[in-house]
Amino acid sequence: MEDLDLFKLKIEIDVRWGDMDAFKHVNNTVYLKWVEAARVEYLREHIVGDDLRNHRLGPILARTDIRYIYPITYPDRVTVGFRVAEIRDDRLMCECKIYTHEHQRLSAIAYNTVMAYDFEAMRKADIPIGWIMKIQEVED
Repeated sequence: MEDLDLFKLKIEIDVRWGDMDAFKHVNNTVYLKWVEAARVEYLREHIVGDDLRNHRLGPILARTDIRYIYPITYPDRVTVGFRVAEIRDDRLMCECKIYTHEHQRLSAIAYNTVMAYDFEAMRKADIPIGWIMKIQEVED
């Protein structure tokens, strides 16, 4: 869990019994929900504020990739770290790491591509300079 310092946003989540599947470990889709929870919290806290829905231009998930490294089982608690690793003209390249407390190790790495979306024009947009400034303030 040594590189958690790289992540300005960290959340802790208790693993629930119902998160496990027939293979007796946390189902893969649950990891995606944990990543989503961290991503939304990051966006809310550092970019768009409390109301994610009331903007003409808002962040949307364009792509997600996840690498499962070590299985998690109940009972456990995870720390999910989320950060913007790279800012491009039209997208944010994000990284998320999930650590298991029980085994004190990395359990999964996820990569998210977040884009700015113009909900009135119904098309993607360039990343607003305001977002860039807020992200740089947090990540630097």
